[in-house]
Amino acid sequence: MEKPVSRLVRTSMSKKFLSLLAFCFLYTLSFQAQDLPLGNGNKYTIGKIEVSGTVSYNEQTVIAYTGLKSGEELYIPGDKLSKILKKLWDLGLFSDINIYITNIDGDVADLELEIQEVPELASVRVQGIKKKADQEELIKENNLTPGAKITENLTTTTKNYIENKYKKEGYFNTKVAINTTEVVDTVASNKVNMVVNVDRGEKVKVSDIEFIGNEKMSDATLKGAMKNTKEKNFFRVWKRSKFNYKDFETDKVAIVNKYKEKGYRDARIISDTLIVKDAETVALQLQVEEGNKHYIGNIDFVGNVVYSDDLLKRALGIQKGDVYNGVLLNKRISDNSKPDADDIANLYKNNGYLFAQINTVETTVYNDTIDFEIRIIEGKEAYFNKISLVGNTKTKDHVVYRELRTKPGQKYSQENVIRTIRELGQLGFFDAENIQPNFKNVDPNSGTLDMEYAVTEAGASQIELQGGYGGGGFIGTLGLSFNNFSLAGIFDKEAYKPIPMGDGQKLSLRAQASIYYQTYSLSFVEPWLGGKKPKSLSTSFSYTRQFLFDPQKRRADRSRSFDILGVNVGLAKRLKWPDNYFTLSQAIGFQRYDLNNYNTGLFTFGDGFSNNLTYTIGLSRDSQGINPIFPTYGSQFNFIAKFTPPYSLWNGTDYYDLENQREFQLEDENGNLINSRGFRLREGESPVGDQAKIDQEKFKWLEFYKVKFDASLYSTLFSFSSKSNLVLKTRVEYGFLGAYSSERGIPPFERFYLGGDGMGAFSMDGRENIALRGYPNQSLVPLDRTSLSQATNQDGAVIYNKYSLELRFPITLKPMASIYALTFLEAGASYDNFRDFNPFQLNRSAGAGLRIFMPQFGLLGIDFGYGFDPIPGQFTPNGWETHFIIGQQF
Repeated sequence: MEKPVSRLVRTSMSKKFLSLLAFCFLYTLSFQAQDLPLGNGNKYTIGKIEVSGTVSYNEQTVIAYTGLKSGEELYIPGDKLSKILKKLWDLGLFSDINIYITNIDGDVADLELEIQEVPELASVRVQGIKKKADQEELIKENNLTPGAKITENLTTTTKNYIENKYKKEGYFNTKVAINTTEVVDTVASNKVNMVVNVDRGEKVKVSDIEFIGNEKMSDATLKGAMKNTKEKNFFRVWKRSKFNYKDFETDKVAIVNKYKEKGYRDARIISDTLIVKDAETVALQLQVEEGNKHYIGNIDFVGNVVYSDDLLKRALGIQKGDVYNGVLLNKRISDNSKPDADDIANLYKNNGYLFAQINTVETTVYNDTIDFEIRIIEGKEAYFNKISLVGNTKTKDHVVYRELRTKPGQKYSQENVIRTIRELGQLGFFDAENIQPNFKNVDPNSGTLDMEYAVTEAGASQIELQGGYGGGGFIGTLGLSFNNFSLAGIFDKEAYKPIPMGDGQKLSLRAQASIYYQTYSLSFVEPWLGGKKPKSLSTSFSYTRQFLFDPQKRRADRSRSFDILGVNVGLAKRLKWPDNYFTLSQAIGFQRYDLNNYNTGLFTFGDGFSNNLTYTIGLSRDSQGINPIFPTYGSQFNFIAKFTPPYSLWNGTDYYDLENQREFQLEDENGNLINSRGFRLREGESPVGDQAKIDQEKFKWLEFYKVKFDASLYSTLFSFSSKSNLVLKTRVEYGFLGAYSSERGIPPFERFYLGGDGMGAFSMDGRENIALRGYPNQSLVPLDRTSLSQATNQDGAVIYNKYSLELRFPITLKPMASIYALTFLEAGASYDNFRDFNPFQLNRSAGAGLRIFMPQFGLLGIDFGYGFDPIPGQFTPNGWETHFIIGQQF
């Protein structure tokens, strides 16, 4: 039927529908205004009422909500009808509303209410933002969920919200466009898909920072206090000048704190102004009020019973007459930035007083002096009630519980909680950055609490792929390292997923090879022998075959070989003194060396054997930070001494007389070869035959002692955030190989080879490859004094020292991949004896690199190093070297 009567209202809506039935009754009661005609309105009796258009609500519900009833009289047009229309519009549910008179029979009028509902959201897509997490955050923050009513207000609010959000992050030129398309689906009627296009543009940069009102502190000092907001500067590397509103707010607090550190207690920022200079730059203007400098007066402690005033004053470390330093005072009371800080709050917490409350109150301010009261409510001692663990899906509970420093019934200690987090991180089985101690059921009245440690499993098994070029060719390693192995599960078929895991044991299998050697090794470590105390048992077996290599021809002679068989058994125990970071380790090892026509410059017998029985004792201390991949604090040192039995004391051999039996090749006046006793040599006869026998006798059982020391210190220079720290690693290393008897001398094994990436420790004959980037592998060895040529891969050295500084910055420390960049300075040298030792005559290098740690493959990396000094035997700086690091840390 044609609609013959006037269309009363047509407009757009933009509010959400609030439960139609819930409010229907209230609106009906409130609708009591007298119905008046509008213009030439006539009075009609309502007949039929129909609802049409795109409406998902029940027809009778909509009619009931309007308050219209059949048989009711009203003016058309009239005041009551206008109020009904307004009430429908105010719901924000409709984009179009029309009321028609469809039929008039006398004074009875039939009505039709035509409604077009606001469309619902079917799906939403955010474009222009790369990270999926950021896209989801925008959708959540703007309530863009399926079923949401797409009103004009919603799209406008969403657009403004996104633009303002990114402006606060420094994207002042952010533009947002929101488009909707109707869903072509007979089932999903009146639904639309939304696309939010975000163009953030580039962040604006800070061109100038101006301070007004500062007389006591210079602009440079105040700008230095702003760690996040910096002016444009071509030479700035670590912190760029892009503006961020949150960072700026943090820096304003830092400015005030800078004043407080210098005694200006009342300093404040009166105003801050952001001036948009152009589309790419802004300027900042801050007006400060400095106030007067203040000093510390009397400091009184109130409420303390456990600790005396004198002890608390020593812990506070602030004296009467000191310049007022509000920042330091707060840190000495309770440093919230460091859970293990040496402050008064932790003094109480480490002794069980978890519930202690400490408040600092200024009691008197006179002239430039402030008196303080430090008010302490000690509360009850707290005890652990229940200790639990969540998140360990692979690692068995007993492996974790034995590392916990907190036990049920034990007095609360903040120090023990922090130490527990470190121990769990050092295991290497969990994501060290996300170990959370959760306090549960904390009851100050009873003095008890439960502690839950939440962990996230990380990959504990690694495929070791190690590669590098050095010592004459490519050196490659393929290995499997199972760092959370379970020996008890080897007979359990269900435990193979793909191998038995979860008992914290370590099983490693490695195969390493180059063109002139092959080596195979197997090792097993049980960190808790017996399961009750931290006593570690380690065993290893290795076999190596090495062929004589000609470095000039770059060819190995496989008919001349050197076989090494090695077995080692070790025990290590954690100590409680001097502190519980110390470990004492002991090991017994045996190596058998068999030579088959394998002659080198170090010893004369090419056919024969040597045995090496050693005892090794080591003392180490490891207090480095929670994350073993990227420590941010702490230190590590190792002192290791290795000995063989002093066979020369009891075997009855006179090595001086033995040496004098050597024969030398000479020429007579006719040019004929003779030996040292004047006898002419027959054709093909060698004068060194006896010498080989002598050396075989000397080295039948190796005799030596070896001492090494290395120490590393990790220092956080600057913290950009809780997980972004600029860290300096400082390391020193020393090594010395000596002999009990000078007549017997130092054996041709167990020597130091300096230079390169430190990889390729192939021969298992005790030699140690010491990394020094910027130089070729094993290139920094002493010269052969007889030939004045470099004895690469031959002599080695008996003394070495090395120093390094490494600056590290994390890119990401996520469980799947930890990545950090580094720069380094290194210096080191090796020597034949103490006569040549000079700790200041070093081979120096510098460079930069990148490290990537993935649980499946271990540590990967690359370094570019520049050697500033010549290799022994050369006269020009070595220059640039590239080092590929796979499976090894410096």
